[in-house]
Amino acid sequence: MQASAFASDIDAYLAYIDLERGLSRNTRENYQRDLEQCASFLSRKGVSDWRTVTAEQAGAWIRSLSRNAASSQARKLTALRMFARFLVREGLRGDDFTALLSGPKLARRLPQSLTTEEVGRLLSSPSGGDPASLRDRAVLELFYSSGLRVSELAALTLQQVDLENAFTRVFGKGSKERVVPIGARAREALATWIASGRPHYVKARTRSELFLSSRGTFLSRVALWGIVKKHAKRAGITKTVKPHLLRHSFATHLLSGGADLRAIQEMLGHASISTTQIYTSVEGKRLLDQHTRFHPRNHDK
Repeated sequence: MQASAFASDIDAYLAYIDLERGLSRNTRENYQRDLEQCASFLSRKGVSDWRTVTAEQAGAWIRSLSRNAASSQARKLTALRMFARFLVREGLRGDDFTALLSGPKLARRLPQSLTTEEVGRLLSSPSGGDPASLRDRAVLELFYSSGLRVSELAALTLQQVDLENAFTRVFGKGSKERVVPIGARAREALATWIASGRPHYVKARTRSELFLSSRGTFLSRVALWGIVKKHAKRAGITKTVKPHLLRHSFATHLLSGGADLRAIQEMLGHASISTTQIYTSVEGKRLLDQHTRFHPRNHDK
């Protein structure tokens, strides 16, 4: 059957990326759907298996996606390219049938960030001494101090946090481990939460997660979003504030302060420096705005 001929190679590829590439589960599932969609299209066009696919046939599939968002088209092409290279590497094909394919050009949107004044207001919002305030303050401080993704912060355990040496071990995309520094104020907030706030939330079923809900279970990503949103509103910040905005602010402010781009890449857990380089565009735009506003020759008419 044509379907099984396509599927067996997809299964082999998925086994490969599970063992060798360390991609996240979400990325793996997206690639699987993309390749199965491509296989279905090719099968309807009379193609028998991956070994006989031509560049023209693969291009026809890409063109059939024109109604999809540009970002979706680009991801599907990436999935097919990686798969084609796998087929060549495994000796299942002698050529890369995606080599000459081109996808949509994506306009890279500059990430928005908070100002340092807005960050100060946000982090000062949970000012009480009750357990919820101690927890929320530690959550916000750690988001901004270490630039963690919301999924990374939700999964943190007590064992991953080393307050004595001021760092935390984080398991990011694809379960890749990295070490991220913890700033002085975040370290203080975490120490207070662990000593004086967290014990109030511990229940019989509580495990070792760092941040707990009132039920004694770990704080979900949705709950963390709620904490950030609640305190942004209290702080009077009109921007749409999400956990990822604190990650962007972390990187932008480090770069503004003179931090090395490679160091920021490591702390953020970016696989490629090109992903981190977008923050240089943010900084360049900020400098241009400042020049436009304040240089006297820009206002001399």
